[in-house]
Amino acid sequence: MKLNSNHSKFIKQLALQHGFDYCGIAKATFLDDDAKRLEQWIKKKRHGNMQYMERYFDLRVDPTKIVPGAKSVITLLKNYFPSATQKTDAPKISKYAFGKDYHDTIRNSLNAMLTTIRTNIGEIQGRGFVDSAPVLERSWAQRSGLGWIGKNGNLITKESGSFYFIATLITDLSLEYDDPFIKDYCGTCTRCIEACPTEAILPDKEIDGSRCISYFTIELKDALLPEKMKGKFDNWMFGCDICQDVCPWNRFSQPNQEVEFTPIPEVLNLSTSEWNALTEDSFKKIFKHSPLRRSKFQGIKRNLQFLQSSV
Repeated sequence: MKLNSNHSKFIKQLALQHGFDYCGIAKATFLDDDAKRLEQWIKKKRHGNMQYMERYFDLRVDPTKIVPGAKSVITLLKNYFPSATQKTDAPKISKYAFGKDYHDTIRNSLNAMLTTIRTNIGEIQGRGFVDSAPVLERSWAQRSGLGWIGKNGNLITKESGSFYFIATLITDLSLEYDDPFIKDYCGTCTRCIEACPTEAILPDKEIDGSRCISYFTIELKDALLPEKMKGKFDNWMFGCDICQDVCPWNRFSQPNQEVEFTPIPEVLNLSTSEWNALTEDSFKKIFKHSPLRRSKFQGIKRNLQFLQSSV
């Protein structure tokens, strides 16, 4: 298929209709620089026990390995910044997990977009992803002109900060490509580096995933958390938003308009004592459609006990 700017405009309009806030398009190409950085990052064991980061290396840096004949990588951003906040004395939960699991919400939107694209443009090959495949989403977002990668490793938009989910559509459709986002607006600011209690944010935009609070509270499945980390979690029970909360660009964040991301009342209102008293049956019922399922009941209990033993 030939490059068609009308197709690009149609896809960007479609993205807005399906609830995405930003849409950018990049040429599907081998990510040479990212491949080198990722290889070094893994060699340094920055991924901790996240063994899945070692798998499918070639797929992470080459979109044509995921979608044969891929020509375009479409990146979509969806705001998750909430209007509500938790009780100040409650165990902290990352904002992305306030409502229903974003995987389900965004996957439905991606599938609907693909169906509409095929109906209006023709039979194309394409796949949509949201944390479900070895795709370097932030690199593609930067290449698509949506923002820059900050010192905290997050994609930052100049207009409205970094509280966004990133989704990706890889397709064999030739499209008009956006210019990459070249400038880095972090400048000399080091607030995220200074604020991280576990020193997970390293110089040169390198993140030590094995020291990140989100890694310990979500990814690490060990029965016990490391003693050396006691007192460093700042009461975070699931995930961590510190590096985003202190980022000056997030003063521009606006509450999301997605009904599916409406906070689950218990996320906002349960006190520490109520979390401690929560039964497994209640947890499964209340958080049936929540990202908190990822840590499972035992993981949440482990995290709670660790926070309380650190006081």
